[in-house]
Amino acid sequence: MSPSLDYFGRASSIRNLQEDKVNNFVDQQVCHPPPVPKMDVYYNPRLDPKRFIEGPLSSNPATRLRQMLARPGIVVAPGICDGISARCALEAGFSCLYQSGAATTASRLGQPDLAIATLNDFTQAAEVVCSLDPTTPVIADADTGFGGPTMVARTIKQYARTGVAACHIEDQVQTKRCGHLLGKQVVSREEFLTRIRAAVLARDSIPGGSDFVIIARTDSAQVLGMEEAVLRLRMAADAGADVCFIEGVRTKELLESTVAALAPKPVLVNVISGGLTPAFTYKEAEAMGAKIIIFSLVSSVAMVHACRAAMQALKKTGTDFSTSQGMDPKQFFEVMGLNEVVEFDARAGGSAFQVI
Repeated sequence: MSPSLDYFGRASSIRNLQEDKVNNFVDQQVCHPPPVPKMDVYYNPRLDPKRFIEGPLSSNPATRLRQMLARPGIVVAPGICDGISARCALEAGFSCLYQSGAATTASRLGQPDLAIATLNDFTQAAEVVCSLDPTTPVIADADTGFGGPTMVARTIKQYARTGVAACHIEDQVQTKRCGHLLGKQVVSREEFLTRIRAAVLARDSIPGGSDFVIIARTDSAQVLGMEEAVLRLRMAADAGADVCFIEGVRTKELLESTVAALAPKPVLVNVISGGLTPAFTYKEAEAMGAKIIIFSLVSSVAMVHACRAAMQALKKTGTDFSTSQGMDPKQFFEVMGLNEVVEFDARAGGSAFQVI
């Protein structure tokens, strides 16, 4: 382990700051989390947010995401599910993408988000998305880490190798489900923290020093209450999580008080239309103090509506003329990067695409 990494060192100043945050949270009179049990606080000076405030944005996606988190403004990451949705998000000008577990399971397997997809399904999808613009940070869902501590470590290393900038690991049981469905079950605090520690240790063991961002997600708000959810995330932050994510925050007041309790750790909010969390806009979420907002199913749900309409129209009319909306094959391929391929081929001296 690197001499600069003080995983088991005491950080009294951090602890004092966190005690102040608990008091601030209680003042909000939304919920009253119990004191955080005394534990060793992770600190890695190489990953201190102050180191990422200045300078040009890095071409490394993980470093770039840390820079975005350290600087003003909320990080908006639309949910993508495949190459087409990623291309559309990049075309729209988004500077960060979110690979939703639910969307990935649906697009790759045609299955619901019920712990059916495997680590290989997720990393294979990530390889496609990350290859389209390797500088754009991709935040990926990693479910529960897909197993015990060793498997969590393997998950982190494989995600990092694919070019993913960050992933979130949750405290649901292995047979998890979408965070906006009912009937969720969560593991103990201790097992959740073991997952987070394993992720941190795996990240810090990557040769050369990785900036990979670890996001701790808890689904315990709907199972054990907001107080327990906030407590778990504060303990996860002590264990080394870079970002905190409470699934299913139901009100503006709860989001604001959660942000206050977890500060200065960045807070991620997940918005799914019709889900447990209100349909906050990214500007509203930023005003409430959230640092990252993801719209998990924005592409997948839109695809279902569009594809249904196209299939029904084809069945009814016998042609796809109306649903194509005038887009010919070349225009479709241009969205997929046709012009870049043609240009690269010409620069390399190729002649295969002189006419296309």
